[in-house]
Amino acid sequence: MAKQTFRKGLKWTAIALFGVFAVLQFIRPARTNPPVDHARTIQAHAQITPEVAAILDRSCNDCHSNQTRWPWYSQIAPVSWKVTSDVNEGRNHMNLSDWAQYSQSEQQSLMKRICREVKDGSMPLGSYLWMHGNAKLLSEDVKTLCDWASAESQRITK
Repeated sequence: MAKQTFRKGLKWTAIALFGVFAVLQFIRPARTNPPVDHARTIQAHAQITPEVAAILDRSCNDCHSNQTRWPWYSQIAPVSWKVTSDVNEGRNHMNLSDWAQYSQSEQQSLMKRICREVKDGSMPLGSYLWMHGNAKLLSEDVKTLCDWASAESQRITK
């Protein structure tokens, strides 16, 4: 009898959890990709080699531009909330699609930050790398980005 009661309770708990999960799917965050004015992008304002462009595209653009490639799991709550939050936060910290919004001193600061954060491993986010292993930066990628960011920072001051 106790076994039967336990199974019945387990069944109703599973149904309730499924119901909550189903209802959560109707609470969707706004996943946006605002229009990109190419005259305002980092590509229009910085000297970017194809190698640097490839690294930025592979490891940075999904969170730091208006050209996010939204993965399938970004449509499933509650993961969708975290992904959208990370993208919005990334765009607020640095948006490569709207580089023109930054003053020269802000651009220099961002260049230094790019190097610092890829060197210390805080970027790309570990949570992003779980599902995007190809975004992991190799030591050569870090050197390439840091060399570029340093040269670009010096070019900005001229």
